[in-house]
Formats: sequence, structure tokens, C-alpha cells
Amino acid sequence: MRPTTRFLKLIGAWILLGIGASIWPDLKTGWFGAGFVLLLVSLADIASLPRKNQIKAARAAPGRFALGVRGAVTLSLQHDLKRPLPVRMHDGLPPWSEADGLPWSGVLPPGEVARLTYDLHFTRRGAQTFSAAHVLARSSLGLWENLYRVAGGTDTRCYPDYEPVVRFALLATANREEQMGIVKRRRAGATLDFHQLREYQDGDVLSRIDWKATSRRQTLVSRDYEEQRNQTIILVPDCGRRMRAMDGELSQFDHCLNAMLLISFIALRQGDEAGIIGFGGVQRWLKPVKGAASMPKLLNHIYDYETTGEPSDFIEAAERVLARQKRRALVIFLTNLRTEDSTHLLSAVRLLQRRHMTIVATLREAEMEQRAATPVRSLHDALGFGALCSYFQERERLLQNLRASRIMTVDETAQHLPVALANRYLDIKAAGMI
Repeated sequence: MRPTTRFLKLIGAWILLGIGASIWPDLKTGWFGAGFVLLLVSLADIASLPRKNQIKAARAAPGRFALGVRGAVTLSLQHDLKRPLPVRMHDGLPPWSEADGLPWSGVLPPGEVARLTYDLHFTRRGAQTFSAAHVLARSSLGLWENLYRVAGGTDTRCYPDYEPVVRFALLATANREEQMGIVKRRRAGATLDFHQLREYQDGDVLSRIDWKATSRRQTLVSRDYEEQRNQTIILVPDCGRRMRAMDGELSQFDHCLNAMLLISFIALRQGDEAGIIGFGGVQRWLKPVKGAASMPKLLNHIYDYETTGEPSDFIEAAERVLARQKRRALVIFLTNLRTEDSTHLLSAVRLLQRRHMTIVATLREAEMEQRAATPVRSLHDALGFGALCSYFQERERLLQNLRASRIMTVDETAQHLPVALANRYLDIKAAGMI
């Protein structure tokens, strides 16, 4: 409990009256009387404050949030008093969250439920917990305020931003993946399995006509094929310190997780199975899962992945993949390559290529490209541009060395990595290389 500004002003006025009474003795009686009245009024006003159990609150929050995406949280407040209750309220926000519309000030009507809705978004993934909301209620005369903690802890989770996955699913429903940039190329016949017979349609390849069925039905019948299924994709995200760099509002690691979600969704939709194994400080392993219904399992596995301060050991990661995954699979490293990675990365990929097909997906820093496009106007700008050119040349040399060793690479900015990786996966399936 604490006094309000109104009460402090009254105390200040009473003190001034006491100073006047010390100068003019005739005011002493009035000063004592005013003090006695102020004491009685303040004590009576304290009694008008609500008791702890007279203020009730409930919080309704989504069970899951997407990183950086706003979600609505609703607080329901009510009290048992017979008078309107002026309050100031601030919810117990989890760490790494930002909210609009808080703190809130207003008057709670008697006998009614007041609902406050505000928008919240998280700047970090993982398990999140709301603590008790803080309600500062004022007495009937406004001389005192008391703090109440209501609406206990509420647990929620912040997942990677899976909006690209949802968008792909909606476009796929209408067979419009091309609008997103994902191109379905024509599959080679050797990579397809027979699916069913159907009536011939204009544009069908003549080699797919089933002449025996055609002779029996006296109408052209074509064979329908579907792509091979039951193949395995192993995603190997780099959880080391190099992935902590920010790219826009998200870290490079978060952009990698978004790409992992999209390619996992496509793989599960294609009838393949997807597994995850982290390296660079995170040693968690998700055994390959299959079927569209397994997408929540993937989300629950990676939503709290975090980068560490440890260096990334590609050879150790390769050995762990070989120990965990015996069956041939498509292994995808997601990292941000440095020139010093050349020797270790080549050794790791060659180790994996004895059993698996391997892709190295690396992120380009969009900020570096933007700086390189800035006009040079001073010596300082020229020195910076020269350093950027040297950096780009070393990076390109590293990628060329990987490609010369027959190692497939995907080198894209964070915004384009998900679609580029998905296209590369579909190309590999089309060629029957897994």
C-alpha cells in the first residue's frame, strides 16, 4: 500500500498550515483539527481498498506463437466491490516479449467483467511463461493505492515463423506452388513408380500409353506414375556461434530453422521422412519421422533450439550422422561458411559421401551485398569496398572448391534460402539421385 499524489498534496497543505500556526498561534487549533480529520479520513479510505480475494483475473493466451508474429492476449478482470474501481494494470510479460497497449489504466465497473486485449510478439523462440499480472487499485477517495498480483502463470511456446510453410500448403492446395518460386520439374521415368491407369489426355507422352489396356477397352489408356517415396532427409543445422549474426529482425539461425520447416513439410508431403541432428553445441537427435501428421513433432523438437558459443566441428557432425543414420539419405548441412572451413568441411563431406548424398547450404549476408552496392565517396569507403571484394572472392573460391569436389551447394541470402533449398531437393528427387 502506498499514498497517492492527492494524499501527499493534502499532507503538504497540512504542513504549510502547521508552519502558519507556528507564526500565528491563533491557527494552532485549526491545524490540530485538520490533522485529526485528515487522519480519520485517510484511515477510512484505507478500509475502502479491496481485499486480496476481491479482485479476480484470468488470462487467455494462445498456446503457441510464431517468432516475430503478433498474437492477441486477453485479460479478464472483475471485482466484488459495489463501487467503480480505478486501476492501472500491467501484465507479467515473459522475457523476450514486446507488447502494445500496456500498461493500461481504466475504471472497472461493479458486477461486470472487463476484458483487455493487447498484441504481443516474441523476439526469441522457446518455452515462455507469463507471471502474475500487476493491478494497482485506488481507494474510493483516491488517497491510497495497493498492488495486487492476479492471474497466475500461463505457459506458452514460441515457434519458428512457419508462415512460408502455411503459404506453401495453401498454394499447393490449388496447385500453384510456382507463385512461391517452387518449381515442380518433370520427373524422369526411371525415378517414378507406377501408380494407376487412367484415360488418355491431350499432351500425354505416347510412351506412357498402355496398349494392352487400350486394346481391351477400345480407348486410349495412359499409365500414371508417382515419384519414389520412403526416402530419408537428414537436416543438420549449425548451432554454433557463427549463426548468431542478425540478418534483418531474425538471426541467421532462425532463418535456417524456417528453411528446415519448409523442406521438412515438402518432404513429408512427398512421402519421404525427415530427421534432424544438431551440431556446434546442440547434440539433440530426432529420428526420421514420416507423414504430414508428423509436422507438429518436428516443430516441438526444434522450437527451442538455440545457438551456443562453441565452435562448429563438421567432422564430428559427420561422424554422428553416420552413427545415427545407417540407411542412405540426403544429408543437408545448414551453416554460414568461412574460408577457414575448407579443409574440415571437405573431410566431413567426403566421409558422408561414402554412404549418403550431401548438400551444403550456406547463408549469404544480405548486409554485405548492400554495403558493396553503396557508392564509394571517400577513402574510408574505398578501403571498405576493397575488404568486401576480398571477402566475396574468398567465399566464391571456397564454394568453387566444394563444387570441384562434386559437393552440391546452395548459396543464398536468408530470405531466399527456403525456396532455393526446396527447389534443390525436388531437383534431386527428379534425377533419382537419393
